[in-house]
Amino acid sequence: MALVIAIDGPAAAGKGTLARKLAAHYGLPHLDTGLTYRATAKALLDAGKPLDDETIAAEMAGAIDLSALDRNVLSAHEIGEVASKVAAMPSVRTALVAAQRRFAETGKGAVLDGRDIGTVVCPDAPAKLYVTADAEVRARRRYDEIVARGGSADFETILQDVERRDARDMGRADSPLRPAADAHLLDTSKMGIEAAFQAALSYIDARLDRNA
Repeated sequence: MALVIAIDGPAAAGKGTLARKLAAHYGLPHLDTGLTYRATAKALLDAGKPLDDETIAAEMAGAIDLSALDRNVLSAHEIGEVASKVAAMPSVRTALVAAQRRFAETGKGAVLDGRDIGTVVCPDAPAKLYVTADAEVRARRRYDEIVARGGSADFETILQDVERRDARDMGRADSPLRPAADAHLLDTSKMGIEAAFQAALSYIDARLDRNA
């Protein structure tokens, strides 16, 4: 069986950085599925389309090119806000989940990170991680990133944004954010990325040995 690693978790828990390191370590293609929702949001914004029309949003989602996802462009805050709302639309999720599954099912293996990978997109993945951290820790990380880039930010505003995003992601009716029943929980609240990476490697290698 090809190695598919499914990584889920809330915003700023460190799952994206971890996913990229794991993909490089195992020589696997990587897909940040959150970028597919952000790309859909950007397409709506660029086209001046209504942000609450599910039919139009689903059409945009169906046309997303997974090979042309620019993290730097799609990381803009306003795109993220729209993306979180678009992600709650069932038709959009259906279109993007289909594309994400195609990415995972090439037979070459893959690392995917998002919010419903282990539960919906790749429920049969041999390795599943749920990466989380306290809301205040995640807000502090996001604040530090903004300041490091020379931007200005208010910590309390970011914390409220993180908590609002969590509530929206965990509370939506379709594919809510939650750990898969067989996912390995990795709390990075008190971990640096290298410690989290080593913990993930230990878990994944143990899974590979068990399935060998």
